Amino acid sequence: MSTTTGRPSSDRALVGVIVSLGLLVAVVGSLGAPLITAVAQHYNVSLAAAQWTLTIALLSGAVTTPVLGRLGSGPRRRSVVLVTLSIVVAGSLLTVLPLPFAVLLVGRAAQGAGLGLVSLMMAIARDHLDERRSASTIAFLSVASTAGIGIGYPLAGWLTDLAGIRAAYGLGLVATAAALVAAVAVIPQAPARPANRVDLRGALLLTIGLLALLLVISQVGLWQQHTVLAVLILVVSLLVLAAWTIVEARTDKPLVDIRLLRHPAVAAANLVMLTGGVGMYLLLSLITRYVQTPAVAGYGFGLNTFEAGLVLVPFSLLGFVAGRLMPGLKSRFGARTLLAASTTVVLIAFVLFALARDHLAEPVIAISILGVGVGAFSAAMPSVILAATPAAETASAMSVNQVVRSVGFSIGSALGGFILAAYTTDVFPHETGYTTAAWAGAATTAATLLVIAALPAQRR
Repeated sequence: MSTTTGRPSSDRALVGVIVSLGLLVAVVGSLGAPLITAVAQHYNVSLAAAQWTLTIALLSGAVTTPVLGRLGSGPRRRSVVLVTLSIVVAGSLLTVLPLPFAVLLVGRAAQGAGLGLVSLMMAIARDHLDERRSASTIAFLSVASTAGIGIGYPLAGWLTDLAGIRAAYGLGLVATAAALVAAVAVIPQAPARPANRVDLRGALLLTIGLLALLLVISQVGLWQQHTVLAVLILVVSLLVLAAWTIVEARTDKPLVDIRLLRHPAVAAANLVMLTGGVGMYLLLSLITRYVQTPAVAGYGFGLNTFEAGLVLVPFSLLGFVAGRLMPGLKSRFGARTLLAASTTVVLIAFVLFALARDHLAEPVIAISILGVGVGAFSAAMPSVILAATPAAETASAMSVNQVVRSVGFSIGSALGGFILAAYTTDVFPHETGYTTAAWAGAATTAATLLVIAALPAQRR
């Protein structure tokens, strides 16, 4: 049952801070991708090493998200939010200071911890806002944490071109510091609940399993050069995660309530998030890479980092618009129908990119359509899970969904890399590689539609 404050102005301030933190998470998380080349040049390291400025933030976020979700389900949620934001600010400071590359990676890992705040913001909205405003805020927050990368990419690229990577990372420091001040002023105390003891054994197993899984998924070169080792790490990661599931099911106070994950609606929704995430991130990475390929390859448009970032702007804008429309449409059609419709929109974007990309307008239209699908999908997803989740378990349930999304995104990125690498004989892959990857993504998205069809119907 949601608890209202009775003060509309306070509610508006809380909604503003909640959504801003979701947007901040997306912007700070995206600071790794557009800066990889600049980091390699600035620190005189390889592109593979510079890639870790993105990878380590994603790994940190995936590991800390379930832990923060459990801590955020207890009475000290405000303290958890403020401490986590303080860690993010400290990490942002490390990225700005002229220190060795290893320190930059530590700072990016600290920033990545902020990715776990999204599920806590959803729990705050559910506890402190009325049902209508809570639903719309949670939907918009889910959209902001995904579509917000279209804001971070061009800003980071523009600041890097203008004043170097320190300026781009400085943006993250200013934004996170402002978020901390706003959170201190606005984030309320959690409702009175029993304190949650963190299941350290479960946290350790989940950390090992997720780190191994995400590492092996994200390292395309490892699969190409050391296939046996990659398979071994994958098997070990899956065995550790299986052991974690057994341990959690037998623990009185688990890190994640496995009983909730076994609920048909929650289990199916997380599977939809996994397969849908693979497709959505695959197409996003394909389009951004395609438009930056120099025309000497026989295709592509040779856009620089800033220009490629601008291609993502319609993705974000239309994603936000679609997300804002979802709460009103959900009452008429239901979350399952909206998930199916949004996934169909993503499928249309795949087909368009597979068939037409000779002119720059065509990839821009494809990524714009993708934005509509991603925005609608992200806004509809929380409703499916929260309909079967007690209010006290909101943070924990949504944190698992966030981790599943991260795994799906990582698989989508790696799948694109694998397919393009298979079609590369010189510097750039053959254009048919993009066609093959697009159809592979379309097949994955079509499979997502089949999973959505198996979702239990929700009562209105």
